[in-house]
Amino acid sequence: MFSATRPSPVARVRAPRPALRRTLVAVAALGGLLLTSCASDSGNTNPNDVADQGYLSGDGSLRTWAVSDRGEAVALTGTDFSGAPVDSTEFAGDVVVLNTWYAACPPCRAEAPALLEVATARATDGVQLIGINGTDDAGAALAFEREHAITWPSIADTNGSVVASLQKVVPVQAVPTTVVLDRQGRVAARVLGQVDATTLDGLVADVLAETPGA
Repeated sequence: MFSATRPSPVARVRAPRPALRRTLVAVAALGGLLLTSCASDSGNTNPNDVADQGYLSGDGSLRTWAVSDRGEAVALTGTDFSGAPVDSTEFAGDVVVLNTWYAACPPCRAEAPALLEVATARATDGVQLIGINGTDDAGAALAFEREHAITWPSIADTNGSVVASLQKVVPVQAVPTTVVLDRQGRVAARVLGQVDATTLDGLVADVLAETPGA
């Protein structure tokens, strides 16, 4: 028999201690922050990654590089999901925007209209977009491109070689990541996480305003 003095299961339930409540709130807040990108920056550094030139934007960390601090030119090659060749060096003299993505990534889907807005508005300004997708098969990738009216090619990077090459110049651990290359193909800016049209267009405008050949 149960003892008359033994507390019932309901009586033994206690309210969370203040410290536990604070921990739960912190965990919930962290979960919300992680929704801004499908993978987080691991914290790896690169000699060319100038930490004191960036700031934290609403959609992810934004970093820019002064012309004098930019490294070697980026050269990325591959094929798109239709089998056509893609070579970033073909756009020498233009501002190139690189964007990593995959179809099931929520922030990638959310930012697609912003990328299209900038690509359309800057179509005659010497601005080219190139996607990099190391996750999807052709069916998923092409369906995404049709759904979002994508007008630029995306490299099918199934073996990870294109991202690995880019990583040698600038960390791109988050998906999506957007990288702006200047007219010489050098990294001028990078956004980890979802980018909005105003931010991206401002970065592109800054690079377009630079003296050619600087």
